[in-house]
Amino acid sequence: MSFYSAIRSKLSSIRLTLGNSLGSFPHIHEAEHTPNEGEIEGDPEESPLLVLCTLKGINGVPIAGATIDVWETDSKGFYDVKYAEQNDPDGRAVLTSDDEGNFFFKAIVPVPYPIPHDGPCGKLLTVLKRHPYRPSHMHFMFEKDDYDPLITALYLKNHPYESSDAVFGVKKSLLVELSKVEDKHIAQKHSVELGCALMTYDFILVTEEATKDLRQKLAAEVMESEGKKVRFLDGLPVPYVN
Repeated sequence: MSFYSAIRSKLSSIRLTLGNSLGSFPHIHEAEHTPNEGEIEGDPEESPLLVLCTLKGINGVPIAGATIDVWETDSKGFYDVKYAEQNDPDGRAVLTSDDEGNFFFKAIVPVPYPIPHDGPCGKLLTVLKRHPYRPSHMHFMFEKDDYDPLITALYLKNHPYESSDAVFGVKKSLLVELSKVEDKHIAQKHSVELGCALMTYDFILVTEEATKDLRQKLAAEVMESEGKKVRFLDGLPVPYVN
C-alpha cells in the first residue's frame, strides 16, 4: 500500500481510494446489470440499506460510464454461490456511473460472517488464538477505460470485529459510518422509508498513465538509492549492465 500512499501524497491532495482483497466469491458472469436505483439483495430478513456513492478522478472530475461490480452476503452471512439451490444471482449486481459520476442502489446492511475454518486455516487461527470472523463489509470493483482498475471494500465503523478481522482487510480510510435517511425528498426519490439506513462514500480512481509514471518514478528512486542506474522496458525497471 506504500505505492498508493505515494500517489496520494505526490499527485494530488485528493485521497485515492485504497484497494482491498477480492474476497472468496467475487464477480460472476451471471450477475445482472442493474440500473441505478435497483435493488441488489432480495433478503427480507435484514435491515434495508440505501447506498449513494460518487466516482471521481484524482483531479475531482466525475467519472461517467464506469462499470461497477457490487456484492455482499445475505442476512445469514452467506454469498449467493454458497446455496446449491440458488439459480439466479442475489446480493450482487453490475452498475454504471451516470454523467455526474454517481451510482446508487438499494441493498441490506452488511453483516459479519466466519471464513471457512474447518481445515488448515481453522487450525492456524486456533494456534494464533484468533477468531474466524470477518467484519461487516460490502465489495466493490471498478473498471473504466484509461483508469487503473480498483478492487476494494467498505467496512462498517464500530461494528463487531472491526479491529480483529480474520484476514486483516480493514483499513481506516475504508471505514464508513452508517447514517439514516432523514430528508423526505431523498426518501421519495429513492423509494425508501424515512429512517432507512444510509451508506455514502466518494470513490477516487487514478489513471493508468499516472499509475505507470509513479511506478517508474518510485522504482527509479529505489534503484538509484542503491547506486544503480535504471531504464524502463515495457514499464518494468531494467538495470544498466556494463
